[in-house]
Amino acid sequence: MRYMLLLIGDENQWENLTEEEVGEVMQAYEDYSRQLTEAEAFVSGEGLQPSSTSTQLRLVDGERVLTDGPFAETKEQLGGFYVLNCKDLDEALDWAEKCPAAAAGGTIEIRPVMDYEEAGYDDPRDSAEASR
Repeated sequence: MRYMLLLIGDENQWENLTEEEVGEVMQAYEDYSRQLTEAEAFVSGEGLQPSSTSTQLRLVDGERVLTDGPFAETKEQLGGFYVLNCKDLDEALDWAEKCPAAAAGGTIEIRPVMDYEEAGYDDPRDSAEASR
């Protein structure tokens, strides 16, 4: 089963880090990603640019309405994600506990990725691959 780990934390913490400290944090993520890959749990993952670079889209009466971020006064922002192959939630929780974001005081939201076939739907990835 695939699980998504959403890495949520205070992006302002980066402003107070020295270049050496940033290097240490990035090395911790590199080590974590290597462990996931070696365990054959890694599916994908990315860090995200700061929330100030984001854009939100809404349709109002069929018209596109865009809002530049940040959108709300929050102390924590979505900073990145991993998608993992795990046998069950317990394994996903074990990996989440090892994530550098958790050790830094952030929150890791663990959410199962939808299995379209199991839910009785066509998998949209199948049609995307067929159109290539």
